Amino acid sequence: QGIPNDFEISDDRKFIIVTGANMAGKSTFLRTVGTNLLLAMNGLPVPAQLMRFRPTRIFTSMVTADNLGEGESYFFSELKRLKELTTILENKESLFVILDEILKGTNSVDKAEGSRLFMEKLLDLPGRGLIATHDLSLCEMQNVHPLAIKNYSFEVEFRNDDLHFDYKLREGVCQNMNARFLLERMGLTKTTEPT
Repeated sequence: QGIPNDFEISDDRKFIIVTGANMAGKSTFLRTVGTNLLLAMNGLPVPAQLMRFRPTRIFTSMVTADNLGEGESYFFSELKRLKELTTILENKESLFVILDEILKGTNSVDKAEGSRLFMEKLLDLPGRGLIATHDLSLCEMQNVHPLAIKNYSFEVEFRNDDLHFDYKLREGVCQNMNARFLLERMGLTKTTEPT
């Protein structure tokens, strides 16, 4: 059964940044919004109590792969996809953009700086949309652009040595992460011998 979530991008808002732990619902939420837009624009019913939208082109970058035949790394393939996005927007075409992690294929410092610079460029172009990220530093952009960017999150709770997800979208930046918990639970970390 689906978990209902209210969601709105107001006329003056450009981008919603969505954070959350692994498996908390970020990617599923992005796919749901994109799917509902496609269904509605084709005159089909959507699983929602109410949906208002303007017909628009949708641009997604959620699953990128390397191309061994062309000698292109995963990172270069992603850069090509982002270049395609900016080229369309620079031609003054309005898009609803859905990005699941920006610059996944590089190190964390490079990723954080590159993602911030790319977001700054997007803010000057006619697109709007959703961006999911594990990079919490990207959320600081709401402080610089409070009218253009808003942070939302999905949380995970730790209860009785287990994970609990409610899949509810909240305002703000996520507070809990679960990678270490999952690694330890699956025996993928070094055990510490008692001294």
